[in-house]
Amino acid sequence: MKDHLKSVAQSYDKAIELGKKGINLYKDLPDFITNHPDYQTYLILQNEVGQDSQRNEIKDFLNPDNNMKLVDLGCCLNLMFNGYDEWTSSYYGLDISKETIQLLDNYVKSKNLNIGGLHCGSIHETPYEDEYFDMATCIGVLEYFEKDFVITSLKEAHRILKPGGKLVLDIPNLENDVFEINKLIESHLGRPDKFDLSRDDFETIIEAYFEIINTEDVVGMIQYFLIKKD
Repeated sequence: MKDHLKSVAQSYDKAIELGKKGINLYKDLPDFITNHPDYQTYLILQNEVGQDSQRNEIKDFLNPDNNMKLVDLGCCLNLMFNGYDEWTSSYYGLDISKETIQLLDNYVKSKNLNIGGLHCGSIHETPYEDEYFDMATCIGVLEYFEKDFVITSLKEAHRILKPGGKLVLDIPNLENDVFEINKLIESHLGRPDKFDLSRDDFETIIEAYFEIINTEDVVGMIQYFLIKKD
């Protein structure tokens, strides 16, 4: 597990370093991906449905206000590019990539943003107190990990959320053809997907900790809109 966590972190570190040079790895994919029969469908769905973390449905469900604290688990660059800096809630970002956290820290300082804090670490072992957050997001993260890690991460999210706290997360839709493109891209970028749970198995696990309010299909993924159970 430690080796896989390290490889995921290094992959995102590399993406940040190249991004600073103007290189977008998602725009420079090999032919075996761009020539895949489902690749054009993948691109169309991205434009129609919206990309993961930036969807309005997430903000609408969480309904953030200035008295609330949000933890963005596996935050990537949501604060910079997906509008999270405009939310009135207090933002806490956690990511395993040190380059990501450093870039976000520079962004916060350059924009003079007032946030809760940034932390470099894994979602399965966070530094936060029990029942500290009103809401959480975990988008584009769980697909990299197998069952045991997923369960531990769900327990951790449950621990740090207040009673009735809201969580939006996603998992791969293993029955959706478009997910194969996601899987090929992520593997090419050095962070292969290892998710090994069916939808039914995942929902059996999650219902011990959260009430499922809604689910939506999003470009080969399933987004879950959840409320913490006591």
